[in-house]
Amino acid sequence: MSKETIEWLNTYTLIGMTEKRGTAWHYRKSVQGDQPNHYKGFVPVADVVSRLFNWEAQSAPIRYDIHGTVENFTNIDDNGAMFRTITNDSRKVIYRSDTGALLGVFKQGYRIHQFQEWLLDNLASLITPDGLAVTTDSLGIGSAGLLKGGAQAWVQLERPENVKTKEGVEFRSSVLASSSHDGTVATQFSAVQTIVVCDNTHCGAMGEARASGKRFKFKRTKNSLDKIGDARQALGIVVESADDFAATVADLCATTVTDRQFSEFLTLWAPVPEEKGRGRTMAENRRDALTTMYNTDMRAAPWRGTAFGVLQSVNTYNHHGSTVRGETSRAERNMSNAITGKTGEADAEALGMLNRVLMSA
Repeated sequence: MSKETIEWLNTYTLIGMTEKRGTAWHYRKSVQGDQPNHYKGFVPVADVVSRLFNWEAQSAPIRYDIHGTVENFTNIDDNGAMFRTITNDSRKVIYRSDTGALLGVFKQGYRIHQFQEWLLDNLASLITPDGLAVTTDSLGIGSAGLLKGGAQAWVQLERPENVKTKEGVEFRSSVLASSSHDGTVATQFSAVQTIVVCDNTHCGAMGEARASGKRFKFKRTKNSLDKIGDARQALGIVVESADDFAATVADLCATTVTDRQFSEFLTLWAPVPEEKGRGRTMAENRRDALTTMYNTDMRAAPWRGTAFGVLQSVNTYNHHGSTVRGETSRAERNMSNAITGKTGEADAEALGMLNRVLMSA
């Protein structure tokens, strides 16, 4: 379970382009010390290296002690008890080189993808063979950070300017690179769109067909680097993904959703159990929250009566209204969902439900 705090978010997440986009919700100047984590322009690559990726993931075999005998003991404790150290050669632990903190346990053949190599160097070669240095005029680091004590990480490359569709939807395009040392996130590069009015993230396009090919995962094999060229083609990088997303938004805004159809969508999205109790109350609360967002919230209401309005309501609810369980913060939950693909899955599921309603009309 994660124990991310405001102090962590203000130290181990770096937020760029604040002159145009403002500060993150978790910004607290008082807990940042001498190094602010917000930047007026793009986040400097050197700061990502020195503040986030200034350590490596290292591995060690699993060892543990059991009671030993005179014939086989390997050490004796302070009380004179004999112990024998067992080494498990089939598995290994992954830990931080700077703190020794445990990150994960894997089979011996597991290959570590170092964050600096994969999320900076390899991401740069994906954008251009000459690296990030030649892309500063068009692309830069919009955000980067560590989650779950350093077990997860991301770097997001963005264009400096937003895109605004004729339907009034303003968004920015980016390539999100993410990886982990605990097995929760594959090393992957994804085309991501962020709706400016609410800072919601849409991973890939909203539709499953358009989303295909906008996420490229790398296996942890010795030939992983050979796939960089394939990733460049598969992603379509930023410009093509922006065009795709704008076309998707136009299609969704042109699709009418009546009040009756929205009610039918709610039945699928948050079915209400017949029996009274906590489950029924929670479902009714979800429906009420989404209905209010759809009808009155400026992050979705301008597109009320369209498929985009419905999906924007769901996406906004998932980002800002749904319950955050355990000790995870909302910001961490949202970013973790983006890099694991859960955000895209939720969008696709909602679109599937809406299509079922529209097709039955």
